[in-house]
Amino acid sequence: MLSQSNLSITWLQPDIDAERWEFFNHPAKQEWYRSHEATWELIISRFNGGALVPYPRAGILEGIPVALSYHTYEEYQTYLARAKRGYRKNYSRMEDALQSAGALDLTAPIILCSGGEGLLFSGYRRLCLAWNYGMVPYVWLVPLTEG
Repeated sequence: MLSQSNLSITWLQPDIDAERWEFFNHPAKQEWYRSHEATWELIISRFNGGALVPYPRAGILEGIPVALSYHTYEEYQTYLARAKRGYRKNYSRMEDALQSAGALDLTAPIILCSGGEGLLFSGYRRLCLAWNYGMVPYVWLVPLTEG
């Protein structure tokens, strides 16, 4: 027998300006930006050329390894479930809202791609919410280089 859920998430194009902190302040991402010569200006100039694409639970998206996506359950336990209360709070609010309303509109997580490598730029908790409820989330995939 197959159990099904009536829960759903509608994924919306994110606002890059709302995610500015991720570029300028997130310490774990700075090396990726440097190694891929990803400047804020480059990200902004390429952002609208992105697209919503499905991201099944994996460390690879469309054949591209995605750094910092923490897709395994063990990583979820480390980075979200056992995280400090402040970090978990937003996730818990989204989870409660999804269970209560049955549907949510969320901005899609952002994945940057350059040189055959990706980076989860923002949206880890949103990814986890969908993955933990057996949904395939959509992400805003932004190619920073041509081809």
